[in-house]
Amino acid sequence: MKERRQYKLCNLDCASCASKIEERLSAVDTFSEVSVSFPTAMLTLTADGEADQLIDRINREISRVEPECVAVELSQYGGTSHTDHAHDQDHAHSHEHEGAEGKWQIGTVIASAALFVVAYLCQEISWIPTIVSLIVFVLSILLSGWPVFLDAVKSLRHISLDEHLLVTIAVVAASFMGEFAEAAAVTLFFGVGELFEHYAVGRSRKSIAALSEIRPDTANLLLSDGTSRQVDAKEVEVGTTLQILPFERVPLDGEVLSGESTMDASAITGESAPQNVGPQSELLSGMINGSGTLTMRVINPYAQSAASRIIDMVENAAQRKAPAERLVTKFAKIYTPVVVAMAALLAVVPPLLGGDWREWAHNALVFLVASCPCALVLSVPLSFFAGVGAAAKRGILVKGGSYIETLEKPGAVVFDKTGTLTTDQFAVTHVAAVNCASEQEVLEAAAIAEYRSSHPIARSIVEAFGTVDESRIEDFSETPGGGTRVTVDGTEILCGAKRLMQAHHIDLSALPDEMIYVARGGQLLGAISVSGKLREDSALAVKQLRALGVNRIVMLTGDHEEAAKAAAEACGITEYHAGLLPEEKVELLEQIKRESGVTAFVGDGINDAPVLAAADVGIAMGLGTDAAIEAGDVVLTNNQPSKLAQAITLFRRCMRITRFNIAFALIVKGIVLVLGAMSLAGMWAAVFADVGVTVLAVLNSARILRKKS
Repeated sequence: MKERRQYKLCNLDCASCASKIEERLSAVDTFSEVSVSFPTAMLTLTADGEADQLIDRINREISRVEPECVAVELSQYGGTSHTDHAHDQDHAHSHEHEGAEGKWQIGTVIASAALFVVAYLCQEISWIPTIVSLIVFVLSILLSGWPVFLDAVKSLRHISLDEHLLVTIAVVAASFMGEFAEAAAVTLFFGVGELFEHYAVGRSRKSIAALSEIRPDTANLLLSDGTSRQVDAKEVEVGTTLQILPFERVPLDGEVLSGESTMDASAITGESAPQNVGPQSELLSGMINGSGTLTMRVINPYAQSAASRIIDMVENAAQRKAPAERLVTKFAKIYTPVVVAMAALLAVVPPLLGGDWREWAHNALVFLVASCPCALVLSVPLSFFAGVGAAAKRGILVKGGSYIETLEKPGAVVFDKTGTLTTDQFAVTHVAAVNCASEQEVLEAAAIAEYRSSHPIARSIVEAFGTVDESRIEDFSETPGGGTRVTVDGTEILCGAKRLMQAHHIDLSALPDEMIYVARGGQLLGAISVSGKLREDSALAVKQLRALGVNRIVMLTGDHEEAAKAAAEACGITEYHAGLLPEEKVELLEQIKRESGVTAFVGDGINDAPVLAAADVGIAMGLGTDAAIEAGDVVLTNNQPSKLAQAITLFRRCMRITRFNIAFALIVKGIVLVLGAMSLAGMWAAVFADVGVTVLAVLNSARILRKKS
């Protein structure tokens, strides 16, 4: 049986390397659904076989295109594996190595720059022999260029046209033509550019990786003698009692047994306002405790905790690549060989027609260096992944960059009612009276009949009426799914569904179906409509969506007409459909998609899963319903419909930055390519068009991670 597996790719230091690895592994029959994310250095694939054999096969294939890169197996969905401890050690060593490598790279660039200045001065001083400046230029070239030359040899061995090979060709050719100063300048500028590029990418990776720190690795197990012992959070079972000390993160989802405190839930919901908690309050893993000490009972295993879900969704988001990402990858595969062929023609054809071969060879080298598409291959995936990370910080979990692009401009947004626009707390919305009874009489009779029931709807009716004289109630009985029956002052009162009334031969023709009917003494008094209480920000969500240009907003519900109408009017929704079965919701959604284009559906609960799956973008409310979260493409962790408007605003910003990066890179490269072909651009301009544009595009992508209110 094939399983999804994840691996960390150590020493993955360029976006083109990620593309080559993905392409290589995708060609292997054993592997399917291969995805390599450069921003997170993660490999995800589906395969069948023993773990040891698979990772050996993976590393053999990777070594054929990128010998320096090594795949290290990660545990699946937060569990443990035989490589976890080794990976932790490798991860720690890699940080030390990256720090040392960064210092070495800075030192190399500074030393190379110093040699370049010395060589340039020697060249300008007439009494110093030319051979001296030449030797110093060569030393500067070798000092800053040797890592590039080594990578170029590897690329040449694998017949891969990357930036290192193109720069090496340019440096060697310039040196061959005696342009040692220009060759040294190219390697120095390229080294400075790569230094900034590594810094920008590293900073973005750290920002994204910080999301995984919301889940603690240990928990305080409460012992029978009142003391606690620290244990591995992965090993804690459901039902276990834990102690949460002041200012600690909650390791697993649970329910407070004792103690009171305030919780910082911003890592989970994106809301900075503290939450007060006490006995019976729900705690989600990743929350930060305030100054109080709490004891809690674990209600979800480690792998299914809120923090684990968030980390898993963010880390796996790279699998669902946006169309723009795939387009850039395909474009790069065609673009680079074409431009290299044009450079070759530029070097050969004009000299054959009588041009100066040195001039045209120089132009061809400028053309080569400027042609590398790294700015696109690197910045576009980083933009989408930064969008996923920025959304997660706001309590919006996105399962892939494809949904960022899709949800940027929805043609219609469709809401479920119960649990989405309304809460699971019910309230009386309408009272109808018949047979000369008043609305107050109907409500009083219903409250008396429902007083001893524990059903949430019964409690809402009693709450709507007020104080009930319990001493008057006799012979209470309750029929599950039907309703209640009591005797008051010798008169029978019925309150409940249509079938309860029909069983007692009550005529219901005066009132519509799908209401809670009330009868006294064998005669119908009236009926009551009960609906979930409207969420505080439901009306705001609709208003914000309209302000963003979403003109068609629809509500679909299985509730009856009166309750649906009341909720729709309160939210400002003009189009709604009531009394729907799940399959009818799917049919209506398909119709809306045909009429309005891209359609998002927002829902909560297991009965919404089919509709979530049928929508272009399914948006699940909260982290509590497994089926809805599995079917949804986006999850709003804090049950606030208004988060959808925030998501659309963020996704539009992400797409603006992505499109700007693409346009900026293509325009700058195009200008330098044209000027280079006309002998109007030098090698410095070519290096800027490659490394400089890449650095600026990456820094621009990283702006998405900055949290804005």
